[in-house]
Amino acid sequence: MVVLIKSNSQPCSKAMDGNQHKAEANVLLLGAENVGKSALTVRFLTRRFIGEYGDIESIYSHIDKIDGREISFNIWDSLYPQSCETTESISEKQLQWADGVILVYSICDRSSFEVVRQQVQLIRQMGKLSASVPIIIVGNKRDLQHQRAVSSEEGRLFALSADCSFFEISAAETYHGVLLVFHELLELIKETRTLKKGVAGIKGIVRSVSAVFGKKRE
Repeated sequence: MVVLIKSNSQPCSKAMDGNQHKAEANVLLLGAENVGKSALTVRFLTRRFIGEYGDIESIYSHIDKIDGREISFNIWDSLYPQSCETTESISEKQLQWADGVILVYSICDRSSFEVVRQQVQLIRQMGKLSASVPIIIVGNKRDLQHQRAVSSEEGRLFALSADCSFFEISAAETYHGVLLVFHELLELIKETRTLKKGVAGIKGIVRSVSAVFGKKRE
């Protein structure tokens, strides 16, 4: 079951053009259970840390103001299905919806890091559907250093090899680190959209030129 939780704001366009005052970004959170996905989301939405959550998949809507512009974040806090293979943990529907993806693991749980590895591979294998979707890998629970099972270097090197951004944070200890993650993803989404527009523009010019020269040959 997916629960939609909206703020008291009006829906707005997904475009992020410079002429628009409002923009929208759909963010998909993935990762194993008990890694702090919901805590990360609620920390961003409310600045508060809540440690315990039920097994409810939710989509949150939140308005943030960045550089004088209103940004509507829609955040899909997904559940990791315990009864299926990792290959079934991400749907085409989710990737079609998402403008950007945050993959979360716990630095205290190596198996959750392996889930992130597998999910990154799965996203990359989905071809055109996910080729341009920006991904940020987040190692959470940095405050539990005494229980660390995945080193910062290992997380960073994997993200680098997978062409993903990387953060290591503690959703329990600080709001600022969580804020940086979402704001960095927003920048990556904006860059991706700008790139897509450039490619679309070039293709349009090529079609126009081809049409003109095609007519001259007739």
